[in-house]
Amino acid sequence: MELLKLDILFMFMSILLVVAFLYASVGHGGASGYLALMALFSLPVISMKPTALLLNVFVSGVSFWFFKKNNHFKWNLFYPFAITSIPMAFLGGYISIDAGLYKKILGFFLAIAILRMLNIFGTEKNKIVPSSITGSLIIGSAIGLFSGMIGIGGGIILSPIIILLGWGNMKQAAAVSALFIFVNSLAGITGFIIQGKQIPLEAWYFMPVALLGGSLGALYGSQKFNINTLKYLLAGVLVIATVKLFLV
Repeated sequence: MELLKLDILFMFMSILLVVAFLYASVGHGGASGYLALMALFSLPVISMKPTALLLNVFVSGVSFWFFKKNNHFKWNLFYPFAITSIPMAFLGGYISIDAGLYKKILGFFLAIAILRMLNIFGTEKNKIVPSSITGSLIIGSAIGLFSGMIGIGGGIILSPIIILLGWGNMKQAAAVSALFIFVNSLAGITGFIIQGKQIPLEAWYFMPVALLGGSLGALYGSQKFNINTLKYLLAGVLVIATVKLFLV
């Protein structure tokens, strides 16, 4: 993958900073946003998955640290998801799929991300109920497989499930999702590398910008939640990327 031209690179990095900020503010690594951004700038499909996974590892890691520091993490809610998601994310990372199919599956998950950004999945329940171990194991395995295949961490799917089922509040879902994304992204990228493939050099250039945005977003989001205008703007970006993936 050739590095973007200087003027386009500046625009790419600026949007990347905002994407990382927004996703980290709700405990996400930002992979669906990074993938959408790379699709908009027509980066090669072969480079998208490893780049998104790498950025996910750093941003979700710092996001988890901030949310845990503010006492929002629930181990009992997290570990059943992780038991099945980690091996399945590794398997997904090992699997290579056709570029055309990849775009369609990615477009589907971006559509989910858009609905999540627009709060279509509803708000947190007034009463928190214990999570189902069996349900968590099944959910974790399904999300883990697609996470590794596409290059997302799965938090964009997991957090609304936690909220809808009443297993945790917004910040607890954010904290659990952050660590879930971190371990899945590590497993996915490990499966990718074991195939003998390499992470694009340019992905490391993007990392400091994503980490800066993610750190600021996690610091803000672990204490406050009121960035609706920016979320709607990001949703607009995701819509454009989704349409492009299905039509191109």
